Amino acid sequence: MAEVTVKEKLRDILAEINYGQLCMQYFHKSPTWLYNKINRNIVNGKPSDFSQEELAMLKEALCNLSDRIKRVADTL
Repeated sequence: MAEVTVKEKLRDILAEINYGQLCMQYFHKSPTWLYNKINRNIVNGKPSDFSQEELAMLKEALCNLSDRIKRVADTL
């Protein structure tokens, strides 16, 4: 069975998140870096992919963003 890509996993929220801000705040990298990783673009002759550490950081960033949204929603 084919492996589900990060992009496919993020499909439901891709349009809802400011990836430039997420990238700079959590990864301290350019938005292009994250775009290349999500889309597995060819960089230096090979597909750009997330390391296990980067995936853990992305998970932490999304969980943090989720918590912040929940806190704001609870104040409404």
